Amino acid sequence: MKRSFLILFSLLFSFVCPVCFGQENIAKRPEQLLSPEVKADNTVVFRLYAPEAKSVALLGNWMDANSPGGNKREMEKGANGVWTVEQPAMARDLFIYNFLLDGVRISDPLNVYQIRDVGNIFNYFITHGGQAELYKNHVVPHGTLSKRWYASSLNAAERRLSVYTPPGYEAGKQKYPVLYLLHGMGGDEEAWPTLGRVCQIMDNLIAAGRIVPMIVVMPNGHTANSAAPGYSERGEYPVTFASPDVGSGAMESTFMEVVAFTEKNYRVKKDKKHRAIAGLSMGGSHSLFIAAANAGTFDYVGLFSAAFRINDKIKQAVYDDFPANLQRQKEKGYRLYWIGMGKTDFLYQVGADYRKRLDEMGMSYSYYESEGGHTWSNWRDYLVKFSEQLFR
Repeated sequence: MKRSFLILFSLLFSFVCPVCFGQENIAKRPEQLLSPEVKADNTVVFRLYAPEAKSVALLGNWMDANSPGGNKREMEKGANGVWTVEQPAMARDLFIYNFLLDGVRISDPLNVYQIRDVGNIFNYFITHGGQAELYKNHVVPHGTLSKRWYASSLNAAERRLSVYTPPGYEAGKQKYPVLYLLHGMGGDEEAWPTLGRVCQIMDNLIAAGRIVPMIVVMPNGHTANSAAPGYSERGEYPVTFASPDVGSGAMESTFMEVVAFTEKNYRVKKDKKHRAIAGLSMGGSHSLFIAAANAGTFDYVGLFSAAFRINDKIKQAVYDDFPANLQRQKEKGYRLYWIGMGKTDFLYQVGADYRKRLDEMGMSYSYYESEGGHTWSNWRDYLVKFSEQLFR
């Protein structure tokens, strides 16, 4: 009887055990390893267990060819087969990285936190203190991020966008102002929520009383795609930086479809003083042309490292009529025309030329020049500075 019980127990355990553990983990790794290890002083240690590797290097977005060590950091192999490199105290920010193992770029297998930028996958980490705290999830009231589809004249299918609603939206009845936030070339409706940390920034700034609670609408600015990779009718297509719609004027010419959808489906204040539009790079170009073509629609315009006319061979009213549209926007008035640019941004001269144009026509604007270049580090910071001035 006892032997029969043990056999029955063994059989039951073999079936129940996988359910108890919930997840099958077939990876073998030394459990004591931590990578990255972000220390209190923001020194960061990276580790990789690769006993058979011939060379391992760290690739990070904080590196460049002109920095000490160049655009990668060689890692040292220990007797235990663990490769290690330590970065001196880093800035207070969110950073992305990969490893280069025997010439092949790989993700850090010890770091489950990953993020997609266009067609590449990176690990990420956030250091301590200062602005970096705005990019973290804290114990504060949280808003909601939704993925919505709206009818558009651009695609046979509907198009997808991301919408952030502030804490308490679902249970309340009040109406909110709206920030329309546009991504750069190669991005999509997931860029600002992931790389831009919009939900964390909004939650933390609202909780601190630094911004007016608002709805943030983040559309897909590439009109050749109806949605981010994996969510459109195109299936599993190769993800590229530039698509055929870049510089076509299609997004700018049909943008009011996004506004119409928002104002029909969300409790928003439907007037100029409660609408803002901003974007980075290509999205900055979109924003300045949209705001001018729809003069009297947006009281707040934000241009983050903005491009201008990306393809001057395209004939589109939104581009060709821009001088007259911009003059009309000036005459109708606005509360804030905010421009942010990094000192080493490759679009720096484009921005300088555009500001000269505004100066010559007597159109007022607020200009903020930061260190660094065409980076998410700057764009997250610009979003904070811009949003703090909205809807006051």
